[in-house]
Amino acid sequence: MAPAPAAPAPPPPAAAPAQPVRLTKVTLTKESPTVSLTKQGGTSGALRVNLNWEVRKQFKGWASKLGRAVAMHGDLDLDLCALFELADGRKGVVQALGNAFGSLQQPPYILLDGDDRTGAVATGENLTVNLDHTQDFRRMVIFVTIYEGARSFADLNATVTLTPQHGAPIEFSLDECTVPSTVCALALITNQGGELVVQREARYLVPERGVSPQRTIDYAYGWGMNWTPGRK
Repeated sequence: MAPAPAAPAPPPPAAAPAQPVRLTKVTLTKESPTVSLTKQGGTSGALRVNLNWEVRKQFKGWASKLGRAVAMHGDLDLDLCALFELADGRKGVVQALGNAFGSLQQPPYILLDGDDRTGAVATGENLTVNLDHTQDFRRMVIFVTIYEGARSFADLNATVTLTPQHGAPIEFSLDECTVPSTVCALALITNQGGELVVQREARYLVPERGVSPQRTIDYAYGWGMNWTPGRK
């Protein structure tokens, strides 16, 4: 007598559907100032860097003794800028001054979107970085200068947000300014073995007499560029 055929094995249980990775906003602080943009999922598409600010209504401390150290909303003009160094060694600046607005489709793959003179509009000032060209970046420092309307950043509340097209947004606030600064380094972004790392700087700098804010940033971060006066 032939043995009875074995019953077919039951099918394996269906795999549970993969859960999407939930990425929440990352807040950078003095104690935890860095984050890998790459590990957060920001490996392609556009990275939007936004600066938004408001003027405190109550002036206090040493700033009030400087007279017009702080501007009112209507006449304050902050300029968002970026110094960049590409992988091939090319260096430059993206800024409204001199109409150096940059480009997303060709070097430096950084574009200044607009020039917000009041800080009152919801979008503030924005830079966009093309993350499809991550391999072309060596480093960049995002900074802000006071173009007109104040002699320092005292009594300003400012927030910086980096929002990748894919991945978690990164946010941090600037500390209160206690020095007569007209230029502030916001964030340093470096390519570390193909991984873009964002570091909170929030660093107020005081230019020496006759030295431009842009050159002050250059000196502080060792860019080594030659500067000439520009027109806005």
